[in-house]
Amino acid sequence: MPDAWKFEVELRADPAAEEAREAILAAPGFGQAFTDHMVLANWSADLGWHDPRVTAFAPLKVSPAAAVLHYAQEIFEGLKAFRHADGSVWAFRPQDNAARFTGSARRLALPELPEDEFVASLQALVGVDKRWVPTGGESSLYLRPYMIATEASLSVRPSREVLYGVIASPAGAYFQSGLKPVSIWLSTRYTRASPGGTGEAKTGGNYAASLAAQVEAVANGCEQVVFLDAVERQWLEEIGSMLLFFVHKDGRIVTPELSGTILAGITRASVIELAADLGHKVEERRMSIDEWRDGVASGEITEVFACGTAAAVTPVGRLVWEGGDQVIGDHDVNDGVGPVTAEIRRTLLDLQYGRTEDTRNWLTRLA
Repeated sequence: MPDAWKFEVELRADPAAEEAREAILAAPGFGQAFTDHMVLANWSADLGWHDPRVTAFAPLKVSPAAAVLHYAQEIFEGLKAFRHADGSVWAFRPQDNAARFTGSARRLALPELPEDEFVASLQALVGVDKRWVPTGGESSLYLRPYMIATEASLSVRPSREVLYGVIASPAGAYFQSGLKPVSIWLSTRYTRASPGGTGEAKTGGNYAASLAAQVEAVANGCEQVVFLDAVERQWLEEIGSMLLFFVHKDGRIVTPELSGTILAGITRASVIELAADLGHKVEERRMSIDEWRDGVASGEITEVFACGTAAAVTPVGRLVWEGGDQVIGDHDVNDGVGPVTAEIRRTLLDLQYGRTEDTRNWLTRLA
């Protein structure tokens, strides 16, 4: 592969009309509409990485025998591009997404994409589709890099041909009607990942494995599901695609430690540092479901929140399990959003949208 990728740009002949694009940007959903273009690059065992390009967003052409369709050899990432007040567009910690993408590739026996080229691919796409980045409120442009095994072979081995791509979708505020606590279903029937598995990789199989539990959660009146460890069935892991934090009455914040079965969340890592800046001691350690329930019941735990790329920081207001139901916090005050949760969320968003100084160099300009 050359020292630096040079992206060939093939502008689409039929971009979205300005009226249609503006209508989407006025009320963007999440992952429903997509920008005019996408990034693609190929890899083969013989040629390595080659042919990086920005091209029209369109269906992919893959063989029905492509390895990804049969053996799920694929990974992805998720991050956002934020428009700042001066019109510039920035990504939040994309180098960390690039590093995690590399780790996921290694675990799924896929070729590693140079981290500088990962960031360059985001800049190439946003540079062409900058007009698709929304303005105002908590809107953003969601970026989805991915890598899939495309070799037409049913042999159970790492694919010798791979496709890397990036697509982008305008995203509105996660909470359309204002920030509200979510309710969580405790899954005792299903687990998300096991030691030695792919839990710390960002791969579609992990999310597919969580969907049956998510259906169970919705059937029990909850928006999300929390998983326990696969061995002892007592240690807290992830909430769907988010990670948990517990605020104690003395100001301490506890979050489950990374154990190899939990995704190393970039928002999680950011919250840990920002919470420390705000005067909170943050503990990363194992935490049981009984400690959660007993802590809330005794008043030792005063707030629970989750974090992730899509929702940033999300208050948790209710835990439901088979035969039990527990309300968290005072829902008559600030709509149930605790003061620590609110402060951490505001601090994170102010940084992402350029309203406060970026003293850690977490922001990278894309356009």
